[in-house]
Amino acid sequence: MGQTYTDNETYITAMMKRFKLVDMRDQFPALIEEAERTGMGYENFLRRLMEIEDEGKQRRRQDKLTQAAGFDTIKYLEDIDYSFNPTLNAGKIEELGRLDFLEAHENVIIIGPPGVGKSMIATGIGVRACRSGKKVLFANALDFIEHLYEDMQKGCLKESLKSLNRIQLLIIDELSYLTMDKERESIFFQIIRQRYEKSSLIITTNLPMGRWDELFTSKIAASAILDRLVHHCHVLTIKGDSYRVKGKINSQH
Repeated sequence: MGQTYTDNETYITAMMKRFKLVDMRDQFPALIEEAERTGMGYENFLRRLMEIEDEGKQRRRQDKLTQAAGFDTIKYLEDIDYSFNPTLNAGKIEELGRLDFLEAHENVIIIGPPGVGKSMIATGIGVRACRSGKKVLFANALDFIEHLYEDMQKGCLKESLKSLNRIQLLIIDELSYLTMDKERESIFFQIIRQRYEKSSLIITTNLPMGRWDELFTSKIAASAILDRLVHHCHVLTIKGDSYRVKGKINSQH
């Protein structure tokens, strides 16, 4: 025989725990009080219970996706101080924040000198993507390529690249501080090729695209990679002073 429960609340709590209805279990006593106070009908009461659980599950999924993305720090587009750098294209940033480029499988390249907010913008877009239920990976370019290079040496590069296919938004940060040999260049090219018109990339870099041959083994290699990247691409160019340097100077006045 099953366990006997002495009252309704104990039974309901136990069943909700068994069925993993976390938010219902936490909030149904308060909702009962509200229903009694306001004369809420049975159907509306049941609907509100369903909404509570659905909202909780979505929130937990968003938190899980955000944590799994590997952001250095959590930043939000809402926190961008446009008054600090009037050259920032607020309209374009907000457009990207609506994530239409993700649905269209387009890329984003953010170009600018150190400290102007490239990583913050990329992270803010990435966090919004997590909120919308998308799988995101944020990776420092140098660490990312070196990790995949090690996988190649171990003979498991194919599996690693396959796992990247499940990432709907790949953010490669600071594509400026590495020089690739043929093998690393081949790995990078494979990433670009397998995501072409299937999923999205955001790349941040200090280098204008006309200087990308400095990253790769030749202008031909750089052109082949850029050809696929920019075919369906939004380019955001940022000018101005470093937030970090200017903030430090201002704090000393």
